[in-house]
Amino acid sequence: MACDQSQRQLHGYLDGEIDVLSAAAFEKHLESCADCQRLLAAEQSLRAAIQKADLYERAPSSLRSALSSTTSKTPAVMQRAPRAASSSWRWLAVAAALLLAALLGWRELLRPTALNSTQLVASTLVDAHLRSLQPGHLTDVESTDRHTVKPWFDGRLDFAPPVQDFASDGFPLLGGRLDVVQGRTVAALVYGRRKHIINVFIAKTQPSEAWNGSGTEQGYHWVAWKDGEFSFCAVSDVTAADLEQLRQYFLNHQP
Repeated sequence: MACDQSQRQLHGYLDGEIDVLSAAAFEKHLESCADCQRLLAAEQSLRAAIQKADLYERAPSSLRSALSSTTSKTPAVMQRAPRAASSSWRWLAVAAALLLAALLGWRELLRPTALNSTQLVASTLVDAHLRSLQPGHLTDVESTDRHTVKPWFDGRLDFAPPVQDFASDGFPLLGGRLDVVQGRTVAALVYGRRKHIINVFIAKTQPSEAWNGSGTEQGYHWVAWKDGEFSFCAVSDVTAADLEQLRQYFLNHQP
């Protein structure tokens, strides 16, 4: 049976139709998957063979002459008849184009409301989570001691993020880093959960901040909330219940 990755991503990777992060993840997968390596090599070999094959055949000049002769012999009445029909089709095409333009216009008017909402923030934070999973990107300061992680942010942010360790509750602190979300530098705390990684992004709350709610994006769960002057968002492939539990630990923690 073929590897699941080869069935879902191989052709998209080969055709350049997947995003950079997905391509990097697939290349990392290729390093350890002989099945995908074999299938990719076979597809590349087939593509190269097709490109090298001389499959194009130019039509002979005699065929062009015969077609031209046939057209020139068409009765004048038959040549004039389609004009009325083509005029009608032209008006129908114009009407269809106007209708399409109106529909696109309404969609563009509605789109900003959706894209400026929590969904856009969630999508951006999930992308940041995916970036962190690439080799060497997870932590800037690697430590399970919050008294090491918290001071590391001093001077690097204009706020002091609340750094907590919930190891006794099954969410050990692994470290932290700086990240950029929608042009803002934010803190990212990294936690573990049964061999999974959880990123908790923390920013100073701004007016009309859209960090709230929960959902799923690109197969990853996220939950966002506000507490005092800070906005939080936890992202991971753990269950939504696990993220909600971590959120409660943050909310219930007394400084």
